[in-house]
Amino acid sequence: MRLLVKAPAKINLSLDVLHKRSDGYHEVEMVMTTIDLADRIELTNLSDDTIKILSHNRFVPDDGRNLAYQAAHLLKEKLNIKKGVAISIDKVIPVAAGLAGGSSDAAATLKGLNRLWDLGLSMDELAELGAEIGSDVSFCVYGGTALASGRGEKIKHLPAPPNCWVILAKPTIGVSTADVYKNLDLKNIQHPDTNAMVSALEHGNYHDICSNLGNVLESVTLDMHPEVSQIKDQMERFGADAVLMSGSGPTVYGLVQYESRLHRIYNGLRGFCDQVFAVRMLGD
Repeated sequence: MRLLVKAPAKINLSLDVLHKRSDGYHEVEMVMTTIDLADRIELTNLSDDTIKILSHNRFVPDDGRNLAYQAAHLLKEKLNIKKGVAISIDKVIPVAAGLAGGSSDAAATLKGLNRLWDLGLSMDELAELGAEIGSDVSFCVYGGTALASGRGEKIKHLPAPPNCWVILAKPTIGVSTADVYKNLDLKNIQHPDTNAMVSALEHGNYHDICSNLGNVLESVTLDMHPEVSQIKDQMERFGADAVLMSGSGPTVYGLVQYESRLHRIYNGLRGFCDQVFAVRMLGD
């Protein structure tokens, strides 16, 4: 039997780091929403008790480093499942981009295998398992729009943002999340107003969403990679309503309400970046 699952990317509307925890992780508050840029995961039952990762993208590992592999392995281990699966990943979301591509692949694998193997797990149970794989996996299990806290595993669902376009531009570099956090000076950061962002979403106020975009990791990545700053400047110059780096970067996104401005920004960025996308919010 074969099953296809979509694994959508996410962007951070707000990302705050509160403090370093005793377990070594950082306490975070993140407002995230899913966008219509997605990997396609195809799950196929195997007769032997193995996990196989298939991908044409050379940056996607085909072993235990792959988060989709870890998701399948975790389900097999926790529920003592003696079945095999081939996980084919058609990669559309850029790798190491701050868009939770690997986390979304893991979440899609959890949800897909729950159906393929008829496990009967609830979304909450899948999200709890996802938290063991990575900080963004719990959010990706649910999708939509949410406030994530703790180390990312505590999820509070929020209303979807008003309809708008999202333009994404990723420079040809990868960013190590661990390195960004290592260089974050918790004593000297400007915290975004998470409550204001939550309120803007609850009131469906596009202007307030644009005004309250914020990401404490942005300044760290901009210092490490000046090209990210250049993309941000270009996006603002071409007329995006608001611009922010997603996650630990290096992808920068701009929100655009009117399609008339979309093409100018998209075409302008194509001269600076190979990977440019214009997509819609999914958000709910």
